[in-house]
Amino acid sequence: MATAEWRRIPTVLLPQEIIDKSFRRASKMSGLVDDPDKYHRVRKQMNRMVQSSSDTIVTTLLDWVDRWPSLNSLSEFDQALIDASVGADEYRKNLGAIQWGAEQIRKISGRIQSEMLRIRKIEDFHSSRRAAYGRFASVLEQLNPELEWLNRARDVLRELPSIDAGDPCIVVAGSPNVGKSALITALSTGEPEVAAYPFTTKRLHLGHFIHRRRKYQMVDTPGLLDRPNDERNQIEMQAIAALENVGDIVLFLIDPSESGGTPLQEQMSLLREVEDLISARKIILVHSKSDLDSEESIPGAVMVSSTKSIGLEELREKVVHEIAADAIVDPLQLPEGWHREDTEIKEQSLD
Repeated sequence: MATAEWRRIPTVLLPQEIIDKSFRRASKMSGLVDDPDKYHRVRKQMNRMVQSSSDTIVTTLLDWVDRWPSLNSLSEFDQALIDASVGADEYRKNLGAIQWGAEQIRKISGRIQSEMLRIRKIEDFHSSRRAAYGRFASVLEQLNPELEWLNRARDVLRELPSIDAGDPCIVVAGSPNVGKSALITALSTGEPEVAAYPFTTKRLHLGHFIHRRRKYQMVDTPGLLDRPNDERNQIEMQAIAALENVGDIVLFLIDPSESGGTPLQEQMSLLREVEDLISARKIILVHSKSDLDSEESIPGAVMVSSTKSIGLEELREKVVHEIAADAIVDPLQLPEGWHREDTEIKEQSLD
């Protein structure tokens, strides 16, 4: 599956901007026509102006369809991001309308150019070209709601995180204010990316660290698991479904000091819920804010303090070990498709 590059989504022009762009190019093309016979010169000029204008509009519209991510080519996580942020059905419908508009412009251009072959009066060439322009403008005006929607959607989608399916990914979960974002910042190589998250009003932290030249991605899940299922809305449930499709391992942070405001009992209840939701992946328990006084301890948890840099390297090593992205199962086994010369020689001698 392709990785969505949200920031490369192109700007979408509005109808009048597309019309102005196409008509300017058409005017320039008409000046390139040279024929001593006025009748043939005008016919070629008007024909070329209609063709150039329609080509510009069609190319502009189809370029957006091509450059906006195709839902079918995206991972389930990215599809869920689109669905939660702007709506997958609306996304398909509006891009489909743009493609429809391009087809209509192309058909109108073909009909007008065919009609020009039967015209005998010079003034009728001009009338035919103006009629084509009017129909082009009418189709684009019909697309105005879709173009405006795509403009708004672009602003939202450009803020989504791009997660590379080829690199290991670590999902960081837990109750509010247990130190998820602080942990990602402390473990990250460089400044973590902070992007708008479509599921809540909070922000998403996307960080990474490098181990043996391999990048490990870390994704925060703010506000997604803060309340029971029966109180979650549809968008939050879509967010949970999305997170079930990304990540090699889950770090679940627990703050026994309860300094974040969530009682330990509720945090443990949330842990059991997460274990049910993400049953296919290993969960590493992290005792966050270990520098703060606490009467409770979490059996099997890695003791960490992001502010005091306690336990960070131990946690990093444990994560790398559990993901085992660089593990070699059989060092003597060649990659699939490779051939050993000695085996080939032996087979030939047996023949």
